[in-house]
Amino acid sequence: MAKRLCALLAAVLFLAVAPAFTQPRDIPPVLTIGSKAPDFTLPNPVDGKQYSLKDFDSAKVLVVVFTCNHCPTAEMYEGRIKQIAADYRDKGVTLVAIQPNGLIGYSERSHDDLGDSPEEMKIRAEYRDFNFPYLYDGETQAVSRQYGPIATPHVYVFDQQRILRYSGHVDNNVREKLVTKRESRDAIDAVLAGKTVAVETTPVIGCVTKWKRPGEGAVEKAGYSSAAWLKKPVALEMTDAATLTALRKNDTGKFLLVNFWATWCEPCRAEFPDLLAIAQMYQKRPFQLVTVSTNYPDEKKGAQAFLEEQHAVTRNLIFGEMDPYKLIAAFDKAWSGGVPFTMLIAPNGQVLYKSLGSLDALEIRRTLLRNFPDDEYVGVADYFQRAQAEFEARKRN
Repeated sequence: MAKRLCALLAAVLFLAVAPAFTQPRDIPPVLTIGSKAPDFTLPNPVDGKQYSLKDFDSAKVLVVVFTCNHCPTAEMYEGRIKQIAADYRDKGVTLVAIQPNGLIGYSERSHDDLGDSPEEMKIRAEYRDFNFPYLYDGETQAVSRQYGPIATPHVYVFDQQRILRYSGHVDNNVREKLVTKRESRDAIDAVLAGKTVAVETTPVIGCVTKWKRPGEGAVEKAGYSSAAWLKKPVALEMTDAATLTALRKNDTGKFLLVNFWATWCEPCRAEFPDLLAIAQMYQKRPFQLVTVSTNYPDEKKGAQAFLEEQHAVTRNLIFGEMDPYKLIAAFDKAWSGGVPFTMLIAPNGQVLYKSLGSLDALEIRRTLLRNFPDDEYVGVADYFQRAQAEFEARKRN
């Protein structure tokens, strides 16, 4: 009797604490096999249209993939998802993607070029030439909560009656060369043939869905700064010709993004948030942002005030001599001295990007991601190299 009472007490305690422990953000359950496809009406930022479940009524099989921009795993799978959509289109299969994420911070984005806002979804879809609708559910997550995607990408395969027949990963390895099983394709084939799906559910590896807490807003367009970043001090140091020459040679072992600016330059001030966003995104990578004010030394107070306003906790320099042309030539003799002037320098001194005038932040991010070492997530550099090559080939054609 004592053992039974102890067991009962333990069960009661488990039920009392388990929901709070296992569902800290009110994580919804995954839609179960045999369930009907939850209805939805969601916007597609790419073409500006609304799409509903009924719009796909003619499909023999409906594949719903929850994916996103910021997750490197989702990036790796984009090509394979596109290939599924292409290979099965003439067989009566329709694939639709849904972006489910709420707030994404800069600190989570060390391997991506874009966040998950509707505007950025459109950019990614056009860059990668998506051949399927890419719908946005980050505002309320009402649809995503009915499906319960674990991580991105998460695949759901529905039959013609829109009964769920498969839920899980695209295939069994993020690295395409190591794939030995293609469960999502097997499920589609089985449903088309009127057969039982052999493997109905599989685990999902990827970035967990960013479920919002009650009262949280939609995805912030530019992300947000971490508390650790905001605690760092803002410093500004005088620089000389020798320092600038060394900066250009770059023996730091890091990729240096050097931006020359001035307090009186409105384009310089306007692009500063983009520079700091890059610095925050890639602070864990071999990267450093260096800002150089071309203001005179006696204007340091004004430059310092602007940097503090922007909370520029990067390496910040200001011309330390009254002869600006000497300092300009010390960095780059081919530079006229106009600002803003931006240069991305590889650890070997190679110039990877240079602009006189407003910078292209997206191109800088993609250039970095093509060149960063593949030491944390093997395949990311290759993804961006291939994506860029495909994008440029489409432009030529």
